[in-house]
Amino acid sequence: MEKGDCQKLIREALKAREFSYSPYSDYRVGAALMTKEGEIFTGCNIENAAYTPTVCAERTAFFKAVGEGRRDFAAIAITGSPAGRMSQLSWPCGVCRQVMMEFCDPEEFYVIVAVSEEVYQVRRLKELLPEGFGPANLQKGHSGKE
Repeated sequence: MEKGDCQKLIREALKAREFSYSPYSDYRVGAALMTKEGEIFTGCNIENAAYTPTVCAERTAFFKAVGEGRRDFAAIAITGSPAGRMSQLSWPCGVCRQVMMEFCDPEEFYVIVAVSEEVYQVRRLKELLPEGFGPANLQKGHSGKE
C-alpha cells in the first residue's frame, strides 16, 4: 500500500469522523473505503439508545459502497478516539472484520488504522482475521485446507 494512498484515505476518514453520531460513548470513528478503481466511500459510527442497532463506521462505508453496486475493494482507513482528540489507533471490531471478509480478498485487502497522516499502521485483512470464514468456504468441494 503506497504512502500517498494511505494518507489520502486517512484524510477522508478523519473528515468522516466529524459526522459521527456518538452521544452515548463519545467515541467518534470515521472510515474511508477505497475500491480497486480508486473510488472512495466514507462512513462514521452511528449509535442508538438501544445499543444493538448501533453500526460501526467501517460497516457504514461498506454498506454505502455495496448499495451503489461496488464489490471490489483495495483498502480501508479507520480513525477513532474519544471526541475532541485523536489519541489512539482504533482497530476494527470482529463484526467489521467479518464484513470485510465477505467482500475482500484477505491476502490483498489493506486495513489502515491512524491517529494522523503521519502516525498509522497497515495490516492485511489476513493478519487481522487469520482463519476467517468467507464466501470461499461455502463453495462445493472446499476442504478448508490450505
